[in-house]
Amino acid sequence: MQKFIGTGVALVTPFNNDLSVDVEALINLVNFNIENGTNYLVINGTTAESATITKEEKQLIIDVIIKANNKRVPLVLGVGGNNTLEVVKELKTRDFTGIDGILSVAPYYSKPTQEGFYQHYKALSEATELPIILYNVPGRTAKNMEPATTLRLAKDFSNIVAVKEAGNNQQQYNALLKDKPEDFLIISGDDDLALGVTLAGGSGVISVIGQAYPAEFSKMIQLGLEGKNKEAYKIHFKMMDVVDYIFEENNPAGIKTVLQELNICKNDVRLPLVKASEQLHTKILNYVKAF
Repeated sequence: MQKFIGTGVALVTPFNNDLSVDVEALINLVNFNIENGTNYLVINGTTAESATITKEEKQLIIDVIIKANNKRVPLVLGVGGNNTLEVVKELKTRDFTGIDGILSVAPYYSKPTQEGFYQHYKALSEATELPIILYNVPGRTAKNMEPATTLRLAKDFSNIVAVKEAGNNQQQYNALLKDKPEDFLIISGDDDLALGVTLAGGSGVISVIGQAYPAEFSKMIQLGLEGKNKEAYKIHFKMMDVVDYIFEENNPAGIKTVLQELNICKNDVRLPLVKASEQLHTKILNYVKAF
């Protein structure tokens, strides 16, 4: 799955002041990323505020991104949830023309056992021929999918090709990297750990901050893939502060504030999320000005 190696970005959903989808800003965001080195785009992930996006808006966003992309880079669509039967139904009925893979978050809220995780993803694998990227993010789902379960899935299902690991746990990354099948991709879902994971044998990142600084972030990951750690860490150190800032309050309020200061989109978010505080906004503004 060479198409998912490097820097993917979890795109935000830009909104107008009335909180409708800002189609023009979304097109600009897609072009900005592709023109500056992002390797692939992720649609309708958590960063896209997928929990508050309607079915009609989801389809609009997909259509807009597919058209703007114009087959330039691979596209990954977020299709997940804690109702396995509904996820399976979507996988069987949605038109995936123009989509290269699926990112499917571990079932949230339900807190399944490890066997429950396995059976959930088994059902998804059997429902589609598309490549599936598992997504483990225990900080949001309330339950960790352990490395043994991830690796069991990787070995048992040929279309489960990668995991976006976002437990912010270096030891868990190491366990995955140590025992993974040769062609299975370990993708960092933690911007702060992405370079270290890549240097240790990972396949790159699905990033949040990368969409604001695609040229720099994708170069850092490429240097990491090439084992050029000194050059890569120069970029990492330059971006450490802003990575902390964007997750200081909530995601995507932080990254949308960065994007607003870069004149890419507004910083509006939908409730129950709120805009970045004045204090955080000031820190982000000062960082962007000095970058």
